[in-house]
Amino acid sequence: MRDFLIRPIEPRDNAAVAAIIRTVMPEFGADGPGFAIHDAEVDDMHASYTRPRSAYFVVERAGTIIGGGGVAPLEGGATDVCELRKMYFLPEARGIGAGASMMQRCLDTARGFAFKRCYLETLTGMDAAQALYRKHGFVTLDAPMGGTGHFSCDRFFIRDL
Repeated sequence: MRDFLIRPIEPRDNAAVAAIIRTVMPEFGADGPGFAIHDAEVDDMHASYTRPRSAYFVVERAGTIIGGGGVAPLEGGATDVCELRKMYFLPEARGIGAGASMMQRCLDTARGFAFKRCYLETLTGMDAAQALYRKHGFVTLDAPMGGTGHFSCDRFFIRDL
């Protein structure tokens, strides 16, 4: 039985989610230019994901936010492609099934928004994340898609929905 809850982000979650992003990304060397840690949306994730065909979810355990992830249209991409975005988990959220549950929630949501494919970008060294992506049907791409601005990412994945 899982002891965590996945729910839509609320305005009161913004500071916790921003702190998670700013804690986890440097853990993997992803704090320089060209990484999502510098995206303007990090400080107000709730507002950023109120746009059409966008959703962001948090993982809550014992009243504390320990991770998050979302989907949104791929910037500069085809209208049938979404991006799995800002899926990060604190160490206490790892190994408890939160990643698999979040992935399923995001993919189901993307299907509900009528996307046909889901794209994501990541980084060498995020091995557990890449294993999760592959387990959920993502395959590697040789080059990035769209215009995310995350020019420092070096691993790209896509899957049909």
